[in-house]
Parts: sequence; structure tokens; C-alpha cells
Amino acid sequence: MFSGSSPGAHPDYAQAARELGRALAGQDVGLVYGGASVGLMGILADAVLDAGGQAIGVIPQALVDREIAHPGLADLRVVGSMHERKALMADLANGFVALPGGMGTLEELFEVYTWTQLGLHSKPLGLLDVRSYYAKLVAFLDHAVEERFMTVEHREMLVVEQRAAALLEAFRRWRAPLRSKWIDRAQT
Repeated sequence: MFSGSSPGAHPDYAQAARELGRALAGQDVGLVYGGASVGLMGILADAVLDAGGQAIGVIPQALVDREIAHPGLADLRVVGSMHERKALMADLANGFVALPGGMGTLEELFEVYTWTQLGLHSKPLGLLDVRSYYAKLVAFLDHAVEERFMTVEHREMLVVEQRAAALLEAFRRWRAPLRSKWIDRAQT
């Protein structure tokens, strides 16, 4: 799960994080996220835990030292770097969702999106598009298809929904696209 370390400017963002957390717990889907207690990350983790769900946090030691690690996690994995954090989160997760967030959220999303495109994993990924936060990004991706820098197949790998329940339902139906060439992670 990728999301902002800020709660954002509108209460709808926090409400969507709570809704997603309750939906995950209600469907017995565990949360793997960045391990922080702040922003949408903390709100999401709190909602999962409050609903009786499981949450795994992965956080670099430097952020633990800044006292932003979530104190209520039974499973908090401390790593040495942001690179290790992303790699471990990707290995632990069965899918990837981006809530509204900034540069870090986008960087994490596009890395796993690229890995899907290259066939390094076959896990669903999506945007929880609260208040049309990602509408311009989605329009850009559609433009990339029109300009032939992205295939329709690759664009359709990214699920975009405005409600948590709809996103989780789309994940259940999601299938990795067939590719003629698979690349092993060791080759990248």
C-alpha cells in the first residue's frame, strides 16, 4: 500500500483510508505498508488494526529514529534503506494500491507498475482515486497510449476506482496480461 505521509487537504482522503482499512480487514486481506504512524499511512493502519485486521509495516531505521514508526504494529520490519523497504514490501504484498500521496507514493507506484509491465511480478495494482486526485495522471496515461508510448494492454494493468470496495472487487478479477517475453528480476 502506498500513500501520503500527510493526511491531505480534505477530510475525504482520511475517510477513504479508513474505508479501505475496514474493507481490507473485513475481507481478511492483510496490509503491507510503509510502517509509519503519520498521514494517510497511519490512518490506514489504524483502521485495519481497529477492525481486527493484520498489518505489516516496513520502515527504514532513519524514519524509526525520527519517531514516526507506528507503535501499534505487532509486525514492524526495520530495514536499512528506502530501497530495502520497497523491495521487501513488494515481496510481501499480493497487490499494490496507491491512495493519494506525493512524490514517494508516485515513485513506489510507478516502480511496481513497471515491474508488472516487464513481467517481474503478476500482482494487481491500482489507484484509489479519491476526489479525482489521480484524474490528471490517468488522463496522462491515456494520452501516452494515444501517442504510442504505452500499449492499451499496459495501461489496463492499472485499476482505477473511487471506492475501496470496487477496487478490491476489481483486484479479485485482475489477471496479469499475457506477454511474449518475460524478464527475470536478476536481468534488470
